[in-house]
Amino acid sequence: MTPAGTISATPAYQPGTDSPAGLFIVLEGISGSGKSTLARLLATRLHGRHFHTVPAPVSDLQPYINASARPLPQLAFYLAGVLHASDLARDALHGGHAIADRYLNSVIANHAAVHRLDNHTVAAVIAPFTGYLAAPDMTIYLHTSPAELARRMRARPGQTRSDHDLLTDPALLQRLQDRYDQIAAADPTARHLHTTGRTPDELASLITAMLPAATIPA
Repeated sequence: MTPAGTISATPAYQPGTDSPAGLFIVLEGISGSGKSTLARLLATRLHGRHFHTVPAPVSDLQPYINASARPLPQLAFYLAGVLHASDLARDALHGGHAIADRYLNSVIANHAAVHRLDNHTVAAVIAPFTGYLAAPDMTIYLHTSPAELARRMRARPGQTRSDHDLLTDPALLQRLQDRYDQIAAADPTARHLHTTGRTPDELASLITAMLPAATIPA
């Protein structure tokens, strides 16, 4: 989606060396599509590690950032999460597979949808930093019907403000889906899965079947 970026050549700002022993698999999709559950299942099946792009306890800042920060500081917050997730991926890949619940394209799609921007505008701001990021081997875009997304978000014990906004603003939900579709159409690592009516175990099996046989633990 984004062009390769460049950052300062200062050694302290360079990523760690890549010596992957597994695949970097990213799960993308709207809140409620099942990314977190599926990431945990895949990590178990593939003997890998999973993580969220903005891990706890940093994620506790999200409600404040979303409610109080202007668009550029918001984007910087989530960009920091992606840069850190890239370090987590490289670390995990030294020992096996890495599975990310969201990554760069989630940041672009969500920021663009919320602030009524196009993806390319957001990607251009992020572009100087993309050279730092570990590249996914496969990005799974999860597609879930609006009715099922609403059911899952309403059933959550700790519904977020972002969930509430998606539930009450169909236009925002449609913008977000459009932004994801545009990104996926230009993503050479993209694979698509429709989740409605399928269990997490069924989805994990479908993803596992997409992987080279040599990469699946016995």
